[in-house]
Amino acid sequence: MSDKPMRLPEDEKRKHRCAFTGHRPQYLHRQEDDVKVELENAIMAAVQDGLTTFITGGAYGVDIWAAEIVMRLQQNNKELHLIAAIPFPGFECRWTDEWKTRYNTVLAAADYVVFMEPQYSREAYQTRNEWMVSHASRLIAVFNGENSGTGNTINYARRISVNVKTIKG
Repeated sequence: MSDKPMRLPEDEKRKHRCAFTGHRPQYLHRQEDDVKVELENAIMAAVQDGLTTFITGGAYGVDIWAAEIVMRLQQNNKELHLIAAIPFPGFECRWTDEWKTRYNTVLAAADYVVFMEPQYSREAYQTRNEWMVSHASRLIAVFNGENSGTGNTINYARRISVNVKTIKG
């Protein structure tokens, strides 16, 4: 018998993962605080359902809010983990200093950070979105109903039979 810990196959790990997608704040049709309350409720429901690893795409707005909620919940639940799936290094370079700081705090707290591409490409965003969904069994989406990357991510999740919890954005 080996002393190495048994590694779970990817399909088993996926059963315990939840990804996030959502709009930047300027595209939401609701107040930030209201969205955050529903986002936290959806995350806590996911934890109750046995999901323990959460995947953020790292974008400012919903992705960072969700990651910050998970980071706060980790203080009382050491079983929770955070993965940051980032399109490319420097993804945040044009953001405000406040959002850059929050982004870097999320990356520092993440259990695992994965970059989809080594540098900017238009495809990196879709690659990131599909990677997150393909590695999760649930997607929590804050969606305003308009054509967007968030809408594309929801459609992809439905195509591959990933459960989608939609929060009105």
